[in-house]
Amino acid sequence: MADIQGTYDDLFTAVPGTLARFLDEGDAGGSVAVFVDGQPVVDVWGGHTDADRSRPWQRDTLVNVWSVTKTMTALCALVLADRGALDPDAPVARYWPEFAAAGKKGVLVRHVLAHTAGLPDWDPPLDISELYDWATATSRLAAQAPEWEPGTAAGYHSLTQGFLVGELVRRVTGRTPGTFFAEEVAGPLGADFHMGLPEEHDARVAPVLPPHGRDEDYAARPPGAGTAPHTAALRVRDGNSTAWRRAGTPAAGGFGNARSVALVQSALACGGSVGATRLLSRAGCDRAREEQFEGEDRVLGMTTRWGLGYGLFGSSCGWGGWGGSLVMIEPESRSVVAYVTNQMREPAEDTRGLELVMAAQDGIEALRT
Repeated sequence: MADIQGTYDDLFTAVPGTLARFLDEGDAGGSVAVFVDGQPVVDVWGGHTDADRSRPWQRDTLVNVWSVTKTMTALCALVLADRGALDPDAPVARYWPEFAAAGKKGVLVRHVLAHTAGLPDWDPPLDISELYDWATATSRLAAQAPEWEPGTAAGYHSLTQGFLVGELVRRVTGRTPGTFFAEEVAGPLGADFHMGLPEEHDARVAPVLPPHGRDEDYAARPPGAGTAPHTAALRVRDGNSTAWRRAGTPAAGGFGNARSVALVQSALACGGSVGATRLLSRAGCDRAREEQFEGEDRVLGMTTRWGLGYGLFGSSCGWGGWGGSLVMIEPESRSVVAYVTNQMREPAEDTRGLELVMAAQDGIEALRT
């Protein structure tokens, strides 16, 4: 069995055992954390950061978590809403006047957070290099007409949501979403999560590895995206580039480990505070789970439930990222399960995150009794 490092409560032995099984099945590396009441009951890691299995995964290894980043950006918006600086019921154009163009005066902040704004992609297409130009990416969205009447349907805003919510954060605070997150969320919590990775952390990054049998041109394509998406699909090689690490794309460009993901999202699980640090009121936390949409997602091609920035799953909320990373938040048990990995699998075959959530459940239930 693969060697697993770290610590865990005896009630949670199934979690490191499950991670070890993934590594035995051929995964390169990864980390898992389970937090209850804002404290780690599981903090483990194992495997390697490279395809050659020559560099062991370390306690402080970082990896691109892809769309798990959306939960971090959403948390920033919820913090601002809780402070009264950002009204979910207000038109986006109140904060971003240029956004009112092309019939978007009625697009609300909550539409942007819930993937119902009608702007799932750039049309005409945006080049990958333009994702690194904030002004270009946001001004193009401001000028674009919605694909459907905002608020009436959902279509996963895979990359655009980060720029839409991120520009709201920038307009309200005068800071980039990565800077706001670092100063107002990660900094106070002491979380090793970054949207816009400084150069000094590059050596800690585990490059993303494509599924076995694929190369670095392996690309992200949602199942409902068809054969001609507006914007070129991101490839593994793009995610491993220096430009991507520096850009901190707030929909998919966050770097962290399972510990940092679980620590940040514990604020949502624990009524707004972790230890002595309070980010939100309890009412501010509850906003995340206010259902905005339930039904067929036009992009993902499956039934989804969206809250304010988070996917809803029963009483839980959270989201996953391309390649397998996942965070699941359960306010009723004040728990968070987070998994990050550098080893991609084909999406249709990848159940690793959910397996780890299930592996943690017995321990979480035992702590409640």
